[in-house]
Amino acid sequence: MAKVTIVSDMNPPEPPNLRFLRLLVTILTAVMIAGLITVVALLVTRLPGATVQVPEALDMPGDASILAVTQAPGFWLVTTTDGRALLFGPDGSFRREIAIE
Repeated sequence: MAKVTIVSDMNPPEPPNLRFLRLLVTILTAVMIAGLITVVALLVTRLPGATVQVPEALDMPGDASILAVTQAPGFWLVTTTDGRALLFGPDGSFRREIAIE
């Protein structure tokens, strides 16, 4: 009499390629979660940087109309609508005027 082996269709063995693909997807998921946590942690720790020290007032000439204001480490630069750049110290005191062509 011959031995009969019954293979259950409910749980067939996984092919090796499918097991490898499942492992790759699991590793990719873990790496992406770690990367996302790292990016969020860096944004939280790096973004709240130093606050800007703004002077109480700038000694503007009477006829100047402000177009834009820029802060540099040692001065404030104000551009006006009439084509001038006004340079102010960190404390807001007027330093000099530069004509913009």
